[in-house]
Amino acid sequence: MTEQTRTPRSGGRTTERQVGRGIRAHRMDPRGRDAARRFPTEGSAALRPKEQPKQPAAAGPRLKVAPPPPVTGPRVPFVALILVLVVGGVLGILVVNTKIAENAFRIERLKESGAALDLQQQELQREIAQAKAPGNLTAQARKLGMVGGGDPAYIRLQDGKVIGIPKPGAGAPSVTSDQTAGR
Repeated sequence: MTEQTRTPRSGGRTTERQVGRGIRAHRMDPRGRDAARRFPTEGSAALRPKEQPKQPAAAGPRLKVAPPPPVTGPRVPFVALILVLVVGGVLGILVVNTKIAENAFRIERLKESGAALDLQQQELQREIAQAKAPGNLTAQARKLGMVGGGDPAYIRLQDGKVIGIPKPGAGAPSVTSDQTAGR
């Protein structure tokens, strides 16, 4: 008869049973207690680590899971990369701030020149309005040698009939006229 020990997954008590019969065989210790209950539950013996059963030497050394090796990389390239990023960021911010200030000065100059051009446009519009005034037109016409005409004659476009009598302008040219020298 072969005996087999079965350990539950929960780590609890072990039971022994005979293979083939399905009957539990209980061993009793000298005090009359069950042999499966030999573990101490009180005192310092309860804290003592459990004894490992000895394995046969033919099985070889017992394998253990080793912790992964610590990850260490070269620190100098990492530190250099961080320094390059920080210096590059600072220089980038400096360039952006310089461009912003430069554009602010340029905008101010353009506003000033725009204001000057607005004043010049207003002055030119005032001069045009002054030149279009009826008194100035008459003075300019006399300066060119023109004389005032009488009542005008009209031509009706539908049939080409002339209404009124056309007469040439009468009067002497002005003294400031350019044409007095040619007559």
